Amino acid sequence: MKYFVTGATGFVGNALTRRLAAAGQEVHASVRDPAKGRELADLGVKLFPGDVTEKESLRAAMRGVDGVFHVAGWYKVGTRNKRDGERVNIQGTRNVLELMKELEVRKGVYTSTLAVNSDTHGILVDENYHFTGKHLSEYDRTKAAAHDIADQMIANNLPLVIVMPGLIYGPGDTSSLRPYILQYLQRKLPALPRRTALCWAHVDDIAHAHWLAMEKGRPGETYIIAGEPSELARTFDLAQEITGIPAAAKISPGMLSLASWLVEPFEKFIRLPETYTAEGLRILAGVTYIGDNSKARRELGYSPRPLREGFKETLEHEMSLLGMK
Repeated sequence: MKYFVTGATGFVGNALTRRLAAAGQEVHASVRDPAKGRELADLGVKLFPGDVTEKESLRAAMRGVDGVFHVAGWYKVGTRNKRDGERVNIQGTRNVLELMKELEVRKGVYTSTLAVNSDTHGILVDENYHFTGKHLSEYDRTKAAAHDIADQMIANNLPLVIVMPGLIYGPGDTSSLRPYILQYLQRKLPALPRRTALCWAHVDDIAHAHWLAMEKGRPGETYIIAGEPSELARTFDLAQEITGIPAAAKISPGMLSLASWLVEPFEKFIRLPETYTAEGLRILAGVTYIGDNSKARRELGYSPRPLREGFKETLEHEMSLLGMK
């Protein structure tokens, strides 16, 4: 089989592309910087210069494939420059899915996120849940808009499957989680909020879930492929059990909400680390981005590894990079 992957040099896209190549599939990947795809090319992946924000740049790579994995996305929370949220998440998704329809590709898998549901207030929601309020971040908002585009294309008979990961961790992480892990290992993490909860899945399990969605997912269906629900503070307590390094102090979510409100007026004049911007603080203030993966387990055979197992591997990887035992 021949597949086209967007975001192949990113965290999830790279893991997925490697998995496809290792399984003997022919893989086409659009890359903005061919130098970043050199290792993929060594695995036999055919690289095409292209960008999801430029529809025609994707045509050659997508022509003649059996399936499309649209993984590429912008996920910078707390950054000043937010224009790529519109360009990549919204317009990029429209470009990829419209071209898929034009070229009559047999099947596609689109990577959405649990963040489209915003704060679920402690409820483990399923695929029938639909959030209608104001989103907490520009990432949440633009991915929700992109998810709506995918739903609209499905209504117009596009053979598409939507998958919704939660928090993704593992070696090679490029998200805002990794600085927390590094700060923790270096005993520099100041504090962690109580009640903030996410669904944690290892990147290799998320890549496998994409493959399962292509192989077994029913076109028109959405599958939550998030991992194990766990409070952020509890996960770092687990890290303490694994490494022996003390976890950070626990603080009230209300303190983060107040801090978010206080720093917002100054952000135009003072450049803050992304984690400590109003937006960065807001998404940590006791919110829950959690969802039920029962449907994916039942229909796709999805079985993510336990958090303890995957997080242990991740911590050991980061400790090795830091020269720690």
